[in-house]
Amino acid sequence: MNIQLQPVAKEEEPILHNLMQYYIYEFSSYMSIIKVNKRGSFDPFDLTVYWTDAHHHPFFIRVDGELAGFVLVQSEVGEIPNSIKEFFVMRSFEGKGIGKFAAKQIFDTFPGNWFVTQTEKNERARGFWRGIISSYTNGKYTERFDERNRSIQEFSTVNL
Repeated sequence: MNIQLQPVAKEEEPILHNLMQYYIYEFSSYMSIIKVNKRGSFDPFDLTVYWTDAHHHPFFIRVDGELAGFVLVQSEVGEIPNSIKEFFVMRSFEGKGIGKFAAKQIFDTFPGNWFVTQTEKNERARGFWRGIISSYTNGKYTERFDERNRSIQEFSTVNL
């Protein structure tokens, strides 16, 4: 199995928006505020920053050339650490180590300080990120909850 992270080109933005419909659908089970619009789809994310700011990076996750998901990353800027903004692996690719591989590739690609957040109700995501980050850092990370009760794991890839 060949897993690759592929930078998303501006002209591929419609493909990313299509994949994000599945992501938003799955995320809607954690946030009742997410609703289908009158056209029968979810309102798209504003991805402008990924084409205009050098510190925002969109990637497709591909398995044997097939689209399997995406990762949106904000890279470190001054005191602001690297962060996973959005991360999605399609259900048909879950449980095969694809998400774990993609996450580790992202951490390797953007060395430095990191924080990763999950919404309070998304226990699956929290377990996934705790496992990946603990393995990647040999347990050298901290976890806290913010004022919105989101779980945040913080770590550094320096000196690992």
